[in-house]
Amino acid sequence: MDKIDPYRIKEKYFKWKEKTESGIPGISKFNSDLIKQYLQDMENGMNVSSATRRGGRSYVRLNVLRQKMVFMAKELEKRLMIQKLTDVTESQLFGFFGDMRKGIITRQDGKIFKSIKDFVKDFKAFWHWHQKINRKRGIEVSDITIDLDTSSEKPVWVYLTEEQVRKLAGLAKYKYQVLIWFLFDSGIRAPTELMNIRVSDFYNDFKEVQIRDEVSKTFGRRIKLMICSEIIKEYVKSKNLGRDDYLFTTAPHAVNKYLKRLGKRVCGEEKSPAGAKYLELTMYDFRHCSCCYWLPRYKSESALKYRFGWKKSDKIHYYSELLGMKDTICEEDLLVDVTRTEIEKELTFTKKQNEILQERMSMMEMQMAQIAKLTNKLYAQIEYEVI
Repeated sequence: MDKIDPYRIKEKYFKWKEKTESGIPGISKFNSDLIKQYLQDMENGMNVSSATRRGGRSYVRLNVLRQKMVFMAKELEKRLMIQKLTDVTESQLFGFFGDMRKGIITRQDGKIFKSIKDFVKDFKAFWHWHQKINRKRGIEVSDITIDLDTSSEKPVWVYLTEEQVRKLAGLAKYKYQVLIWFLFDSGIRAPTELMNIRVSDFYNDFKEVQIRDEVSKTFGRRIKLMICSEIIKEYVKSKNLGRDDYLFTTAPHAVNKYLKRLGKRVCGEEKSPAGAKYLELTMYDFRHCSCCYWLPRYKSESALKYRFGWKKSDKIHYYSELLGMKDTICEEDLLVDVTRTEIEKELTFTKKQNEILQERMSMMEMQMAQIAKLTNKLYAQIEYEVI
């Protein structure tokens, strides 16, 4: 089965390659050839860092790299007259990224960049590629990116409680009501994983859903639907969907546009506890909210990571920021965790005391049996003498 590409990322990448076949406009020929060579290697999986996975990069990654590398090449040429990216110095890089953080270098729309660390990391990846291909030629290139600042500000998103999700769904159109509950329950990546879900991916009377390996960013997984199974079942029936039909087909931009209006109507224009305004609500935010909902309910961290398709534990804090958490410790937990040693000692002492008592009881029973035997013998002797 073909994987749905909701943003047509692959198509955009190849159109760009075709358009720039004779050179990337706005930058020097050297930088154009260098960036194209870098992207070609990343597409083929050649000269990748030994610290990262082997194989070609995804079209999502390739598009991100070509956009950022072209932007940085243009800015470095314009501001510092650097016609060759490989000639940039460490101090020039520090100044360049510093100006981005200060808002001196802005986006095309004049707004400040939200995540400078992504530009830094992408340039580091490019530079490490540059080091590797030169090392193969017997040329050592120093790492001028090693001390660059890769820290970032806390990302903002829309946090919703279970009650707010219930209100949103209650006032939404039917298809969006189904979508909201499915996003909140499953925590699925939207739109990439979401739009590739077919009716045939549901199991056990719609109580489980299979997110196939080929559509997942990380790994495939089969998870339980604890909230939305009935509404999904009814939706499939009402829409008369077949096994090979996709569950959600509305374009992502249309869904997000609707959710923004709904968020504003239901929750207002103020900021949510996670920093973003309710009127900025998107499908992506429901993955955050789902993490907040399931985090205190899962007993195992590894099980939670499996549900969300995460390989690293730091994703749990990244997505939840521990919003909605509460202190659940109780006296019983304290009894188990704090005084376990004392209780175990008392139990051991009691057990020994019981063993001693059992031994004493056994001895007393033996003595009583002997007394009874002697008494019976004495009675028998007295009866004999009387006769």
